[in-house]
Amino acid sequence: MRLTASSLRLSVCRLEPGEPIPSWGTDGGWWSVSRSAVELSIVCEELRVPEGVVRSGPWRALMVEGPLDHLLVGILASISTTLAAAAVPIFALSTYDTDWVLVPEGRLEQARSALLAAGHQLDP
Repeated sequence: MRLTASSLRLSVCRLEPGEPIPSWGTDGGWWSVSRSAVELSIVCEELRVPEGVVRSGPWRALMVEGPLDHLLVGILASISTTLAAAAVPIFALSTYDTDWVLVPEGRLEQARSALLAAGHQLDP
């Protein structure tokens, strides 16, 4: 599997389920919004998140080179199993064409080493 590391520092934010999507969450070049009955989650550039917002991070994104066919199986399992064995936590996201695996910024080099040792290719 070929992955590319993003240089952006990301935050994963939690808001209440009925809150409107704030403009800070969709400004910038990288963001993802998910809403369920129990929460509103926003993943965006860390520098855009205001003080007081519940968040984790900073995270760094590893993009799985795509586009990926929706019928493929085991893409995330291959990556997540490798990172779990290396004790690297992940936060996974998928878009229509691409899977993203976020790893804590302080564990990026550990993730990189584990993925390379497992035979994955990783650009910067």
